Amino acid sequence: MGLNETVSAERLHIGFFGVRNAGKSSLVNAVTGQDLAVVSDIKGTTTDPVKKAMELLPLGPVVIIDTPGLDDEGELGAQRVKKTRQVLARTDIAVLVIDSTRGRTEADEELISLFEEKKLPYLIAYNKADLLEGRNAGKASPAPLRDNEIFVSAATGEGIHELKEKIGAFAPAAAKDKSILADLLEPGDIVVLVVPVDEAAPKGRLILPQQQTMREILDIHCTFITCQPEELQQTLADLARRPKLVVTDSQAFKKVAADTPDDILLTSFSILFARYKGSLPRLVEGAAQLSRLKDGDKVLISEGCTHHRQCNDIGTVKLPRWIEAYSGAKPAYTFTSGTEFPEDLSSCALVVHCGGCMLNEKEMKHRIGSAVQSGVPIVNYGIAIACMNGILKRSLQAFPDILAVLEEDSAEKGTRALPA
Repeated sequence: MGLNETVSAERLHIGFFGVRNAGKSSLVNAVTGQDLAVVSDIKGTTTDPVKKAMELLPLGPVVIIDTPGLDDEGELGAQRVKKTRQVLARTDIAVLVIDSTRGRTEADEELISLFEEKKLPYLIAYNKADLLEGRNAGKASPAPLRDNEIFVSAATGEGIHELKEKIGAFAPAAAKDKSILADLLEPGDIVVLVVPVDEAAPKGRLILPQQQTMREILDIHCTFITCQPEELQQTLADLARRPKLVVTDSQAFKKVAADTPDDILLTSFSILFARYKGSLPRLVEGAAQLSRLKDGDKVLISEGCTHHRQCNDIGTVKLPRWIEAYSGAKPAYTFTSGTEFPEDLSSCALVVHCGGCMLNEKEMKHRIGSAVQSGVPIVNYGIAIACMNGILKRSLQAFPDILAVLEEDSAEKGTRALPA
């Protein structure tokens, strides 16, 4: 990815679905104007989802996903179908590709039911329209089309421009109103960003949430100063004007909280991104489960990306140690990373998820929704760490509207839904 490209998690994800040999890959290539996917007359050529980040007018930056056929057969076919279903979790707009010479199949109807069940905007593209009997003779289309249906031909280019226009009409308008922290600041405010550089830090660069936060601060004409945890006290003392906000990496929460005066707002990158992706209240509620854990309870610790595990890895080493010290229990842990996330969470007592910076909003909400549907509390790393250090309420003071709703809900339920 180039330095000026929009990151994948911030792009609209458009998935192309359908049965084998419907021409999905050919249509993807026609829509993108690139040989993105391998094309063949042999059924099942696409064996794994193929992703490509690109600019697609009139939408702008998108991720195009070409999926294996849903009617794939055998043991490997079942794995490919599973991967196709996983793609649905991160798809913002679906395009169902149907071979118009064959018409809808049972698998196509199953996909339409899945789209509607998940309230996923979708289009139906009847491909190979150039092969339909009668259409080349100028006769009427074989069947009247609904607003979300269109005849296309990847071979001749028929309907490709119109398909792009239909996809563009589904683009969500709300994204432009989202911000990481812009609504917390006024032009000229100072923000201190606390970024540990330890064995877990990537060599020679900053991680994505730190980069995105810095860019937004610059966009709103504010100033940021970056330091490591052990330098925070001196950094604050050196400033002629008090900062409005301190944002820290969650692993340094305890020390940073101790060194930040009470009249300066404090939060973490993880908490900012939980709010940014629309899931902060639900994740805060899940923190209460940390104190209720018992020996043997199953705790799933899940990360949205894959990376080389360090000897003092936060997910597999630090969090289990902190959870046991806080709860006084010895849970049983399961770990997942990347696209792997269990469909059935009913055996879990708690899900602890990373900040999800590499996941788009759709997939993060899907994972949280899966936990809620299973009746399982879910919390993210930053909220869990703030809770276990007794500073969760303080870390939410930057968001008084969310804090008020959570406290009111906690009072009504008569529970400790909002930990200290």
